[in-house]
Amino acid sequence: MTKTMGIIGYPLGHTLSPLFQQAALDDVGVDAEFSAWPTPPAELEAKVASFRDANCLGSCITLPHKQAVIPLLDEVSDAATEIGAVNWIVNDGGKLTGHNTDASGFLRALRGELEFDPDGAEALVIGAGGAARAIAFGLRNAGVQRLTIANRTLSTAQNLAEDLRSGKFRASAIELTKDALSDVAPFSDLIVNTSSVGMSGGPAPHDSPVSSDLISTDAVVYDVVYAPAETPLFREAEAAGARAATGLSMLVYQGVEGFELCTGETAPAEMMLDMARKASR
Repeated sequence: MTKTMGIIGYPLGHTLSPLFQQAALDDVGVDAEFSAWPTPPAELEAKVASFRDANCLGSCITLPHKQAVIPLLDEVSDAATEIGAVNWIVNDGGKLTGHNTDASGFLRALRGELEFDPDGAEALVIGAGGAARAIAFGLRNAGVQRLTIANRTLSTAQNLAEDLRSGKFRASAIELTKDALSDVAPFSDLIVNTSSVGMSGGPAPHDSPVSSDLISTDAVVYDVVYAPAETPLFREAEAAGARAATGLSMLVYQGVEGFELCTGETAPAEMMLDMARKASR
């Protein structure tokens, strides 16, 4: 019988995940259908319970459910526990385990697409939400020397910085203002935008959180927003002469790991990335 996999969120809107995930399932010969399952919060518990069905391999989890699903699971991986969010649920004989592949997917995108190793780097992360948490923990664990969190609400950035404390490691928090950024951004080897600035439907879709005059030519810039393909920050980074990428590769690589967790098969990563790039043009 055909198995099921999917992605839940609300509102789910347009998502590329079914396209490249289905192609991967077909490529490796897994008889499964990957679907988009719009799931309002009131229906979340019932939907997660349905993942225990023998025909369900698992599901990707996106906004706003990455934290809300945790109490509904039997087990949560160490990475997901540390980050405080789940973006994949795997069904193992009716036992549901939550995983977080956002951090590792981001690092894989950073190293693969931009050939950048964050070990020893000075990094600036813009935003302090779920994606920022995953990326910040990923960067800390990858050995960044200095990490600054910039957010419109300073207290939220401060809370994340406090959560990142580990041994001698300390993160800093600043407000998302030009004055505050001017003291940090020009000296950052890596700038990552996790905020909705630049996202279609976001608060200011034509603005960039960092202007080109604050970006070093030697910096690497990654915007987790992947639609449109060239975000305002991406254009500012290019104007500064910096290397830049948008979040399509992170989307695919977190999905590659989720695919492998759910199916036990090696994902055709490059094919999935190529298909996502073509679809996003």
